[in-house]
Amino acid sequence: MPASEKKFDLIIIGSGPGGYVAAIRAGQLKLSVAIIEKDKVLGGTCLNRGCIPAKALLHTAEVLDQIKRSKSFGIEVSDPQLNLPLVHQYKDKVIKKLNKGVEFLMRKNAVQVFQGKGRFESPTLIAVEKRDGSREVLEAKNVLIATGSTPRSLPFLNTDGRRIITSDEGLELRELPASMAILGAGAVGVEFASTFARFGSGITLIEMLPRVLPIEDEEISAELEKSLKRQGITVMTGTQLESAVEKGSGVSMTLRTKEERSVLEADLLLVAVGRQPYTDGLDLERAGIPRDKGFVPVDGFMRTVRPSVYAIGDVVATPQLAHVASAEGILAVEHMAGRDPMPINYNRTPNCTYCHPEVASVGLTEAAAREQGYDVRVGRFPFSAVPKAAILLETEGLIKVVGDAKYDEILGVHMIGPKATELIIEACAALSFEATGESLMRMMHAHPTLTEGLMEAAHALHGQPLGM
Repeated sequence: MPASEKKFDLIIIGSGPGGYVAAIRAGQLKLSVAIIEKDKVLGGTCLNRGCIPAKALLHTAEVLDQIKRSKSFGIEVSDPQLNLPLVHQYKDKVIKKLNKGVEFLMRKNAVQVFQGKGRFESPTLIAVEKRDGSREVLEAKNVLIATGSTPRSLPFLNTDGRRIITSDEGLELRELPASMAILGAGAVGVEFASTFARFGSGITLIEMLPRVLPIEDEEISAELEKSLKRQGITVMTGTQLESAVEKGSGVSMTLRTKEERSVLEADLLLVAVGRQPYTDGLDLERAGIPRDKGFVPVDGFMRTVRPSVYAIGDVVATPQLAHVASAEGILAVEHMAGRDPMPINYNRTPNCTYCHPEVASVGLTEAAAREQGYDVRVGRFPFSAVPKAAILLETEGLIKVVGDAKYDEILGVHMIGPKATELIIEACAALSFEATGESLMRMMHAHPTLTEGLMEAAHALHGQPLGM
């Protein structure tokens, strides 16, 4: 055994929101912990190339939009201009601050950080291949795979980072494109469309499926599509990309619908067709750990077929969301530490899309509830009738509550409108505590707040909305 070998209770491969949260929880439980990170900084994709920078750009777009509409609030401002270098300075400052926060939390919880690529030598031995070419072997009672994911592409596309790009390059654009086509109208595609449309780019959003945000309630998707079109975004649903090639200073794309083929040209094509688990290079076979379509199979406690090896986040076939990875990390660590945690109920996962207007949901859609045999009752309330929304001049959208008529249980809540990604947490609490429509409608809500819309939707569930 190499002389440099070190022993730990837990080795974590990957320092994203799954890995670093797991490390913190393990430190709190007095486990000796090592975390391995191949990048120069901690935080993973979410902090450095995903959630955080994307939402920083979205916030800039929101502020720019607010300034442009400032006269409506009684404030006169000269024509605002987007300064993209300053936008990136702001974004990078946020990332750097949070990087330092993660580093501090590792020190606080006595987590030892190793920079390099982690590879399995056995279920309990992990080799760290460092940038200087050296190699160190670590041993642990347990190993946690938290390596995240990378942008998915299509076999016929050359995503070279110049004219055909992924979200990684989209977050670092130093010049504003006059036109951008975005392939994929899931959360990532819609958020990029919302950002760059408000920055001033002409946006075409292309989606193979019949509607934008296909995982959301159909009614909410329809509301968002109408809003995107009102904002000047071209939305092409039910449309497949057949080919894309660089042409001059842009990209020429061949598109196909059921009825026809067409050609679209744009300065850039951003590919946002999902993410794939990052498991290549881990040498999982040396630990006897299989993969299924790239994902690592796990049980309800995040254990692989090897009881000492756990996996969380985007490498497992659960919702690819940062907060899911964090929850899974806590679950895995508590289980390996001998606690008795409850497996995660993924039906309580909040889904958030930070476009304009925002979209958020938790629980069953109306269609899914009917498919599962519930006697479905629906309550809706528009933000146009919410006083706080009128104050904000953000009256687009609605809140929809899906309930069970037999027991009045709330099965799902779906929102599109101002601050929906913040409001959804009340709905998460309601579902977690198996709230009824009546209990929600009788819970006193402060006035004027946006949360009154959820209370009103619960009243509407019983056919008794107060504000309309």
